[in-house]
Amino acid sequence: MPIAYVSEERAMAKTVTVRWADAPAEHDYPAAASFLRLTATPALAEVLTARLSQAPTVQQRAKDILRAARLQMLPADDPEVASELKKVAKGKPLSPILLVRGELGLDRALQIADGYHRVCASYHLSEDTEIPCRLVDLPSIAV
Repeated sequence: MPIAYVSEERAMAKTVTVRWADAPAEHDYPAAASFLRLTATPALAEVLTARLSQAPTVQQRAKDILRAARLQMLPADDPEVASELKKVAKGKPLSPILLVRGELGLDRALQIADGYHRVCASYHLSEDTEIPCRLVDLPSIAV
């Protein structure tokens, strides 16, 4: 049966551990601001980016991040995802991701301000990969 074969193949696959940096890379914040300026005013994007730089790091599973963001997982052969998978294979730490919380009552999805490719790469290794994240809420005035 194909399903059993896939399960056996996964069981025999070499376990790969994703290493994570303690803090996001400095270049992640301008990248997050660039994305956020597409979904918010420049002033709000600046506020959110500043909050992300000060936010504590929390852990979230790859599968939950993608579901909350309502995003599809990119394929492993996507150039950026493949690059992140190569880093993992070489034991290089990945940068924590930057998130803006969604709002269930407003039907607003979680925003991956920076790190979508890292989330997808981590999911390819295991949907239960715990990913360090900086997570902030929109300021109440913006809601």
